[in-house]
Amino acid sequence: MPSPTSSSKKRKANRVQHGSFRFPVIIEKDRSGYFAACPVLQGCYTQGSTYEEALDNIEEAISLHVEDRMENGEAIPVSEEISFTTVEIRI
Repeated sequence: MPSPTSSSKKRKANRVQHGSFRFPVIIEKDRSGYFAACPVLQGCYTQGSTYEEALDNIEEAISLHVEDRMENGEAIPVSEEISFTTVEIRI
């Protein structure tokens, strides 16, 4: 007999339409490790001790964010164009 957890996971997976999505991700190194964010998905950010950990964590955060939006019938934001640069400010 399947456990209640595996049954609920199967039901959850059946409600979600799977697909492939591409999202821009920004990963920034600071004194305490790495910070990762997906600018297209408001509030979707994480951190990690290494670059690889931050990348793995943001992939998981994005996946959970998108699954939640799909389950709630919300649109998945699409990025048409992203430009990233740095600026130097002299004070």
